[in-house]
This record gives sequence, structure tokens and C-alpha cells, in this order.
Amino acid sequence: MHCPFCRHSDSRVIDSRTSDDGLSIRRRRQCPECGGRFSTIETASLNVIKRSGVIESFSREKVMSGVRKACQGRPVTEADLAMLAQKVEESVRQTGASQIDTNEIGLAILGPLRELDEVAYLRFASVYQAFDSLEDFESSIAQLRADHVDRLSGRADADQ
Repeated sequence: MHCPFCRHSDSRVIDSRTSDDGLSIRRRRQCPECGGRFSTIETASLNVIKRSGVIESFSREKVMSGVRKACQGRPVTEADLAMLAQKVEESVRQTGASQIDTNEIGLAILGPLRELDEVAYLRFASVYQAFDSLEDFESSIAQLRADHVDRLSGRADADQ
């Protein structure tokens, strides 16, 4: 790491701390040449491979904007979208891969979006999974209903 003051090619780490979200590390450094102190923030890069083959950096904002369209007119706040984007990034980073396909990101969005708002989930899934007919919607709705019944019966069992 070059010193920003004297451009010396080395520096010594004095202190390291994990950021609040745990996705980056803040390091306090000191230059052995001039004694200047400075901070660096290190993050692991995560790249997205788009359908066209283009590779770009992962962006929470892009996740939010894609999901925002599905949430139009729904009781979903910007804070909800930010939390969803954070959950998606965390789950994608947990794979350990430095490059991830857009399809994998779409799959990572479906779970948290379903928990957030089922109507927005259906909207997003209909585009993402390319629903072709009413049967696709009916099957997805049937799965949501079955999950509701499972959750309710699980609560009833827990109450007894």
C-alpha cells in the first residue's frame, strides 16, 4: 500500500476493524518513511456476469431498482428495499464466489422478496421466471397457499 503523503511503497498496519455490516475491513496504517498515518477500507470484490457476457461490479442499488418495479403500489419502503438488497448481497457473498451469474442473483432475491411482500414476489417471479400462462401464476399461488397452511399448522402444533 503506497503512502498517500510521500508515495513510499510500503506501510505498516497499526489497527484493523471490521465495519458495521461485516463486509469490509478498516485498516489504520502508518508509513515507515515519513510517519504519516492514514486509513484504508478493504472489501472483497464481487462481480456479476450478465446474460450478454459483460462483467460488472455487484450493486445493491441495481438490486433495489429491479425489485422496486415489482413493489410499485405496495406497502414497501426504501428501508425495506435496502434491507432486502443487503440480504441478497450477504447470501451471494456466502457462496464464496468472486463472480456470480445474474440468474443466481435473481434466485437470491426471490426468498427475501417473498417474505417482504407476496404480491411483489409474484410480480418479480412472473418476469424473472418468464411465466407464460395463467397456469404458471396459479401454480405459484397454490405454492404460496400451501406454505401458508404449513405455517399455520406449524403454529397450531407449537401452541399445543
